[in-house]
Amino acid sequence: MDNVLDRFDKIPLGNICDANGKVGAMDYGIRPIDHSKRLSGYAYTVKGHPGDNVSIHMAMLEAPKDSVLVVDMNGYCKGGHFGEIMATACLEHGIRGLVIDGSVRDAQDIEDVGFPVFARGICPNGTTKYDVGKRGIPIVCGGVQVETGDLIIGSRDGVVVIKKDRISDVLTKAEAIMHKEEEIIIQLKEGMTTADVYRFPALEKERSK
Repeated sequence: MDNVLDRFDKIPLGNICDANGKVGAMDYGIRPIDHSKRLSGYAYTVKGHPGDNVSIHMAMLEAPKDSVLVVDMNGYCKGGHFGEIMATACLEHGIRGLVIDGSVRDAQDIEDVGFPVFARGICPNGTTKYDVGKRGIPIVCGGVQVETGDLIIGSRDGVVVIKKDRISDVLTKAEAIMHKEEEIIIQLKEGMTTADVYRFPALEKERSK
């Protein structure tokens, strides 16, 4: 596994988001099919036609290993753009996950296959197969602009996009935040309060009265 991805996988998503300047978090509607699944990989972007999934099939042929397919279907949730067969094919080709601003189907099967999928919705309806869409272009997914090569991190808390030129900096900062919070947990278990640890000015002022 890519060492960068391996290191990110050990960091809570909140720490990553904070290290990313509290930007890049997709909106609440983009949720994991399986809450136990963690997702990390490099974006391969897809601008598809809502209700048609050939663009995703095309991206599955093109995307390099360790990619996460990030698909803009304009929030369309009246058809299952992705299902068990496609999840199985992605796993076999080294694709690490799917994030789609639209709906998928075969939710239980996707969970059983073990492929990480984050979607706006679930719908059993089929889709058409006519429009190959566009791949590798800037898109918007979950309210966040995504470019091919950006880092995608997902957990049950949601999905964060890290711009490709900030990956190293965010990783260093996120690890520092994580280690600091590990120290705070120890302090809390030893009897300190959050007010003692953080010394928020508003609380300090109130406590001094």
